[in-house]
Amino acid sequence: MANATDHLWMHFTRMASYSAGEVPTIVRGEGAYVWDSQGRRYLDGLAGLFVVNAGHGRTELAEAAAKQAGELAYFPLWSYAHPKAIELAEKVASLAPGDLNRVFFTTGGSEAVEAAWKLARAYFKRTGQPNKYKVVSRYIAYHGTSMGALSITGLPGIKSDFEPLVPGGIKVPNTNFYRAPEHGDDPKAFGRWAAEEIGRAIEREGPDTVAAVFLEPVQNSGGCFPPPPGYFERVREICDAYDVLLVSDEVICSWGRLGEYFGATRYGYQPDIITTAKGITSGYAPLGAMIASERLMEPFLTETGMFAHGVTFGGHPVSCAVALANLEVFAREDLIGHVRANEGAFRSTLEKLHDLPIVGDVRGDGYFYGIELVKDKATRETFDEAESERLLRGFLSTALFQAGLYCRADDRGDPVVQLAPPLIAEQQQFDEIEQILRGVLTEAWSRL
Repeated sequence: MANATDHLWMHFTRMASYSAGEVPTIVRGEGAYVWDSQGRRYLDGLAGLFVVNAGHGRTELAEAAAKQAGELAYFPLWSYAHPKAIELAEKVASLAPGDLNRVFFTTGGSEAVEAAWKLARAYFKRTGQPNKYKVVSRYIAYHGTSMGALSITGLPGIKSDFEPLVPGGIKVPNTNFYRAPEHGDDPKAFGRWAAEEIGRAIEREGPDTVAAVFLEPVQNSGGCFPPPPGYFERVREICDAYDVLLVSDEVICSWGRLGEYFGATRYGYQPDIITTAKGITSGYAPLGAMIASERLMEPFLTETGMFAHGVTFGGHPVSCAVALANLEVFAREDLIGHVRANEGAFRSTLEKLHDLPIVGDVRGDGYFYGIELVKDKATRETFDEAESERLLRGFLSTALFQAGLYCRADDRGDPVVQLAPPLIAEQQQFDEIEQILRGVLTEAWSRL
């Protein structure tokens, strides 16, 4: 629409890039596809933004929202409750691993991460360790944009405008095995090394100052880094040894993205806190949550105890109703089983792209993959900043969209194309993704 840039300030957008052209405007969706205002169809290869897990056009989710709005459109969770929040908290707790039974609702992922850091700090203050406030997280990892979450985030390019940030954010190496600085021929040894780097960081900072370690099951930024064998097992041991909380940031990795309700379940580790959002409602209404263990709730169960934190729309009745309807869809259609049954086909279809000279690595799990692009497959030479600018923003992003595929071409680490389709996707969509990528990447190589 011609007036899109007159008043709408889009997120993470170079607004000047639309000074001579129209903003792509998406007007409807159905299944794994969306349509723009010109009637063109696109395969949604990113589920919106890792969000629309159940697929577009689910009228039952819209009807659940309308029904709830007609009964009770809003009431806060500040010393009161409403039925849908009670029911959803019980449901989430039943699906979460171990004794993660305490559900604190937010409106999105950044708020969930913010709440988790605040809880970690408050917990240790109330249990006699007030100096434990720092957080360990990984290079290039994204954990949100609010000031606390941004301090945990490991992406310098989106932090510099807002510094100084909240103090206490400590960074350690991530699990990008393709570019492993140590043990590049042994995934298990690399995983051990990467986990020990967390322990070394805690030692450097002083164990009595570190409150939590924040990790995604599969790191998003940088292009989908799965955990090496034994990594989370060792991280859990390190956190226990130093009395540090393990926070599994599953804003993306929960609700079936990795073939389980929670990524921690897939990789067999027990966090102290899970942060989640996005797919809990499949994007039909905004909702997030921090899910905490019974141990972390205990200091706040005294007569005057209170976790002094809250947000106006956290646990909104309409959003909770949508989440419950969304989880009914998951159960009825076995979307978790669908991902497990089809993830191998998704991987093998994407791995066909290895025959292209520009494709260096294909990595991920479930319905969550990154394809790293290189200048030289043999040496794994990457593109410099100017080359990435020309390749990703100057060509790939637009060319993929024009070819009918909405996905992410990202250079926050090394250049990658990221894919996370709705969980209903199957071989037809996998083939479509591979064919579009093949054509566009082949042309990109010819332009280098």
